[in-house]
Amino acid sequence: MSSETKNLPTQVGDTSTQHSSVRNALFAYAKRARDGLVYSSAYLVVVAIAMATTVTYGLSLSASPAIAVIGLVVFAVYVGDRIADVESDEASNPERSAFIRRYRRVLSILSAGAYGVAVALSVLGGPDALALTLLPGAFWILYASDWLPSTGLSVGRLKNVLLVNSALVAAGWVLAVVGLPLAFADAALTPTVAVVATYIFLDVFVNTEIPNVRDAAGDAAIGVDTLPVVLGVTRTRRVLYGLDGVLGAVLVVAAVQGVVPAAFAGAVLVGVAYAFGLAAAVGRSDHHELLAVAGEVEQIVVVLVLAGLVTVGV
Repeated sequence: MSSETKNLPTQVGDTSTQHSSVRNALFAYAKRARDGLVYSSAYLVVVAIAMATTVTYGLSLSASPAIAVIGLVVFAVYVGDRIADVESDEASNPERSAFIRRYRRVLSILSAGAYGVAVALSVLGGPDALALTLLPGAFWILYASDWLPSTGLSVGRLKNVLLVNSALVAAGWVLAVVGLPLAFADAALTPTVAVVATYIFLDVFVNTEIPNVRDAAGDAAIGVDTLPVVLGVTRTRRVLYGLDGVLGAVLVVAAVQGVVPAAFAGAVLVGVAYAFGLAAAVGRSDHHELLAVAGEVEQIVVVLVLAGLVTVGV
């Protein structure tokens, strides 16, 4: 009995150390998984699928391979953008830059592979779907590359041009998320399409400018003109309020006129309220990375609300 009592503290200490080691290992794996999802932009695949699902419902279309194509294209384009900007991101986002440097080869292969699969799947939707699948890649070249010849007008990357940068990103999302479901369904352009396209454009534009607040110092240093760089944080916040207000008004009018389904309008208006909350935090929160991701995952909130409204028969 005496010997067992003497050994008990040692056994307890060993068990505690083992538990601590397991806990630390789990935390380390969780951090790596988080870094992989966030820094590679893999989480945007879920966001894109959520957005495409909402749009498909809003347009009264059936589910199609377009949703998978959209997810693959978004992953490919955003990973490519992360790789292209690894140098310029060093100042504004050093952790992401380090991650991209470390896994650059793997990410390059995954990006190319994802786009290849997307193109192959798009053939199922016909020539229009194929063209719309290729367009985001072309938009990315316009956005991120110094492809334009010298004209004497100092024209370089469109990513550096005020408003054009965010507008080009938003237009790329509209072409993919709205255009591809229409192409796969061989559906016509209608007032509903115009409302849904306006929603996607304004929503993506706003959520592109939110992380620009975090990157303002780095963008200014390398000559990228964004709203926070040119207008400052306070006026940028007011612009975001205004755009969210316009979007809310468009959705209310469209719902009243019966242009979009009631459940779609209700879910998107919840998303607009969510966006107002994020805009209010711009320049007032030090959690810049969290704020940027929160803006991007708004679409997951919207599709969950939509599912709930459809379930209860709205």
